[in-house]
Amino acid sequence: MDYVSALVPPVVMAVFFIGVIRVIVKTQGGANKAKEDAAVDAALARVEGTKQASAPTDA
Repeated sequence: MDYVSALVPPVVMAVFFIGVIRVIVKTQGGANKAKEDAAVDAALARVEGTKQASAPTDA
């Protein structure tokens, strides 16, 4: 019976991991994809704008 108690934690973790991967794959795309992409693009634009505004000019 020691082998059963040794195998239970890895099996439980494997099942949980497979469930997490399935949720991640299922939530990719869909109706919220455009909204999520727009939020990421806006955040990147803010970062780029901050970098350009704070960059010293050598004139």
